[in-house]
Amino acid sequence: MNKNKFCQSCGMPIKKDPAGGGTNADGTKSDKYCSYCYQNGKFLFSGTLKEFQDFCRKKMMEGGHSKFIAWLFTRGMGRLERWKTK
Repeated sequence: MNKNKFCQSCGMPIKKDPAGGGTNADGTKSDKYCSYCYQNGKFLFSGTLKEFQDFCRKKMMEGGHSKFIAWLFTRGMGRLERWKTK
């Protein structure tokens, strides 16, 4: 069972991930990241936070979400573990 309810890269609820989470390098399920963000121990998107937010907003709108909802759900990404500045 994932200890995080939300992906620590994109913020998507892990329960909405059809794969049930991403995979670590050893093939085990990641307890932090969804399969859209993380596979085989690597992030699938390597850009900046702003680029990733733009990418996610575009994907959400392609999936039928409004521009406002897409913005609303991506605006807090900087607080997620992957994007926090050390």
